[in-house]
Amino acid sequence: MSEFNLVDKVCIVTGAGRGIGRAMAEALARHGGFIVLVGRTQATLDEAADAIGDRVMVQLADVAREADVLALRDAVLARTGRIDVLVNNAGVNPIFRSIERIDLDEWQHIIDVNLTGVFLCCKHLGGAMGLGGSIINVSSVAGLGGLPRSVPYCASKGGVEMLTKALALDWAKRGVRVNTLAPGWVDTDLTHELLEHDVHGKRLLERTPLGRFAVPNDMAGGVVFLASGASAFMTGQSLVIDGGWTAE
Repeated sequence: MSEFNLVDKVCIVTGAGRGIGRAMAEALARHGGFIVLVGRTQATLDEAADAIGDRVMVQLADVAREADVLALRDAVLARTGRIDVLVNNAGVNPIFRSIERIDLDEWQHIIDVNLTGVFLCCKHLGGAMGLGGSIINVSSVAGLGGLPRSVPYCASKGGVEMLTKALALDWAKRGVRVNTLAPGWVDTDLTHELLEHDVHGKRLLERTPLGRFAVPNDMAGGVVFLASGASAFMTGQSLVIDGGWTAE
């Protein structure tokens, strides 16, 4: 049996309706997982579910709301009786403004979704895992190094990196592994306008050693690796898939 086998594993993916989340959900499904698609938009989740097939469940939830996360946990356990893999992918993008021009409510929204949402999902969904569970927190190269005019986003993703390391230590004895997957610049419908910008996009592309932006499916192999037994001795680490961005 392949060490990448996810047959009979219940895999929750937040922010799963499009982009990176959908690509990761489809990859986990291809390796046999039962997929729980989580997001805030019914239409995109239904489209993702149709692409995956029969072994799938859709749940609307805002990860920044504890009541939604608790309802998600209860619905998954009622349907499947277990949680094996949690991919905390839901997040919001940087707003690219200097700190002097960022309002408190803008800061709070980014922290609430990108960091508090990960905390709540780890607490309530990861807390329901048994031996062999795997949590993958989607971070960013912005959690490993600073980006100009991106203070709230970098703070949120840096927080995800350290939450992951601390929780990995806490839950190692439970047999639950906790790692991050840190993408570089990925061309999705949310980032496409920036990456195609004559000035900003060109600068980001020149800064990426492989000479291209990632596509969502570039994250597929990484999430399957972290979710499966192939990474059984790996916890508290960050798998960086960034085209060489952090090598400089």
